[in-house]
Amino acid sequence: MLGFLVRLLPFWVREPLLIVVGSVFGVRIAYMALDEKDWVLGVIGAVFLVVTALRVHTVVQALRARRNPAPAASVDGTTPDTPAPAPAPQRPAPAAPAAPAVREKEPNAWGQAFAAVAVFAALGAAVWLGPKLLPSEAHGTPHAVSCPDGQETELPSAYKKPPRTVTGAELCEALNTPDLARLLGTPAETATGASASNNTAPLTGGKVAQPEAKVEFDTYTVNVAVTYNHLSIAQYVKLMDYGNEIDVKKTEVLGRPAVFSSDHTMKIEISLGGASGGPVEQGPLARTLAVALDAKDRGGYYEITVWSTSGAFPDDDVLLDITEKVLPAVPARKM
Repeated sequence: MLGFLVRLLPFWVREPLLIVVGSVFGVRIAYMALDEKDWVLGVIGAVFLVVTALRVHTVVQALRARRNPAPAASVDGTTPDTPAPAPAPQRPAPAAPAAPAVREKEPNAWGQAFAAVAVFAALGAAVWLGPKLLPSEAHGTPHAVSCPDGQETELPSAYKKPPRTVTGAELCEALNTPDLARLLGTPAETATGASASNNTAPLTGGKVAQPEAKVEFDTYTVNVAVTYNHLSIAQYVKLMDYGNEIDVKKTEVLGRPAVFSSDHTMKIEISLGGASGGPVEQGPLARTLAVALDAKDRGGYYEITVWSTSGAFPDDDVLLDITEKVLPAVPARKM
C-alpha cells in the first residue's frame, strides 16, 4: 500500500523523498554495522546507499534534460533548423481579434524538490534522534533506580557520636553512579534496585556503626559497607587465615592498604505462611575488596563486594575500578 502511494507522487516529490529516506536509513544501518561489527547490517546499509546513489544520478539527468531540452521535430518531419519552402503569397484575410492565450503555469521542480527534501529531512532526523530524545520508558528501558531517603528512619546512637560516620543513604548515592554498569562490563544494563541500611556491627552491642548500600543489576549485585571498628587491614588479613576466605591477595588502593578475598554469600529463606523460616544456606561465591579508612591503617575499613546468582564475578581489575570510583564520592569523616 505504501509503495503504491509513493508511485502516485509526482517525480519531483517522489525521487527526493526516496533519496532522503534511503540516505538516512543507509547511514544509520552502516553506523550500526560498524558499532556492532555485523557484516550483514553492513551489506544492507551498502545496498541502501547504492540504490540512493542511482536515484541521485536519475534526478541529476532529469534536471539536465529540463535545462537543455532537445530540438523538437515538426509535423512534416523537418527540424526547426531546416528551411521550409516559402508558401505562395496569398491575400491576407481580415484578422479576427485573438483572445489572449492563457499559458498554463508549470510546477516549479526546484520548489517541489526543496519542499520534499526539507520535510523528509526532518522526518529522517526524528528517526535518527528519536531514541535519544524520547524518555527511556518509550522504548522499553527503565530509568535508573534512586536511593532511599536517609531521613526516613532514626539513626542508631553509634552514628551520633564522634567521629561522624556516613549513613547508608550516603553510601548508596556514592555507589549508584551512572558509570557503575559500564565499570561492571555490562553497559547496556540499568540498575533494577537500590537499598541502604544503617546497621551496627554484630557482637558489638550496637556500639559500632556499619552502614551498607546495595545496587542490583540483572547480571551483578554490588554491595558497599563501612565498619567503624579498630580492626586494621593487617589484622584483618591475619583473621582470614582462620576463616573460609579463599584467593586472598593483598594490594593498595588510593594509597591505603587493601586486600582481596572470596567467600560464599548466605542464602536465607523466610516463610511468610509459617512461624519459622527456612535454614540458612550457602549462596553464590562473592569477591570482596576491603580497604582501610586511612593510609595509616589505624582501624576501620570499607568493603566492596560483587556477586551474581550464577556464581560468576568480574576480575579484580573491575573491582579496583569500582572502588576507585566510589570511595572518593563517599563523604569524608568529620572529627
